[in-house]
Amino acid sequence: MLPPLRACRQGFGNGQKGPKMQFPFPLMVCDVGGTNARFAFLKELHEPLEMGLRLKTADFPGLEAASEAAIADFQRHPSSMIVCAAGPVLGPKVKLTNAHWVIDGLNVAHRLSLEQGLLFNDFEAQALSLPILRPEWVLSIGAPFERKPGTQLILGPGSGLGTGALLKFGGRFFPLTSEAGHVDFGPVNAEEAEFFPYIDQSEKGRIVAETLLSGHGILRLHAARLMARGLQPKPLSEAALVSAAKENRSGEEAATLHLFWLLLARFAGDLALTFMATGGVTFAGGVLPRLIDFLDVDIFRAKFESKQPYEGLMRSIPTRLVISEDGVLTGLAAVGSEPDNYALDYAGRVWIKNPG
Repeated sequence: MLPPLRACRQGFGNGQKGPKMQFPFPLMVCDVGGTNARFAFLKELHEPLEMGLRLKTADFPGLEAASEAAIADFQRHPSSMIVCAAGPVLGPKVKLTNAHWVIDGLNVAHRLSLEQGLLFNDFEAQALSLPILRPEWVLSIGAPFERKPGTQLILGPGSGLGTGALLKFGGRFFPLTSEAGHVDFGPVNAEEAEFFPYIDQSEKGRIVAETLLSGHGILRLHAARLMARGLQPKPLSEAALVSAAKENRSGEEAATLHLFWLLLARFAGDLALTFMATGGVTFAGGVLPRLIDFLDVDIFRAKFESKQPYEGLMRSIPTRLVISEDGVLTGLAAVGSEPDNYALDYAGRVWIKNPG
């Protein structure tokens, strides 16, 4: 039986009186996706963040074992840990949407002898990273990205399609989680109507946004395009498709990647309207930086803005792409370093060892 752990009930981040929230150092942060788990280590407050191992989730039975490998690499033991994972978070638990791991923060705390921990959805953490993104970590899509008042949206394809948003009120940041990648997604013009009947629906039994707008989705999109024209698609990996597209910029693989960007622009425009994301739209995730060569900025923006009768509003919303992997881990470390800057339900979400 695990020793008793309890939710932290200090009065912070929610208008209650009490001591401020603090995470004990050293602090380890971790970004868990369907394919990879990445670790970083913060020895003390205000020290540089030390990047660590990048591990394959399929190589480990769970976060506990992967974390032990990361700790051995750092050659020091953390007192607390902040994790984000690609799946819906319920209290201290999350089941990865596109991998076999089930993360239970209380089990992780016991196995690793942690004093304290906190778990986020991956794009909740991506949203929290927006205030600390450095200029060299991003690439503007269209006009230079300028920070504006209002809701900020972040989304991106990886193993799935993550989405999140960030609000600011009372001087503090508040993230909004979303599973918008699982909403139904359909054709809007004759070209799309031709290939949509050929899209493989076997995984979810329906076509949702991430069916196409994800790493595996690129392959489904490519196969559907070819079958709609009576061609037999060859088995390809995502990496092989991208490589073939770069070798032949006028070939079918390149055409698929150009179309991928346009479908993403359309979906992002819909979400920008849904969230009224006047603070800007940021694209992240592991897929898009590898596809920059196939991004036509003018066509992308035209598709993003084509939301009659709101074209004027859409033109005012800037877009950018995160091209560095360091942002989300740095964002998690920022939460651990300055937790009072974020309007989070620490009282209900932080788990600590029971001192009694």
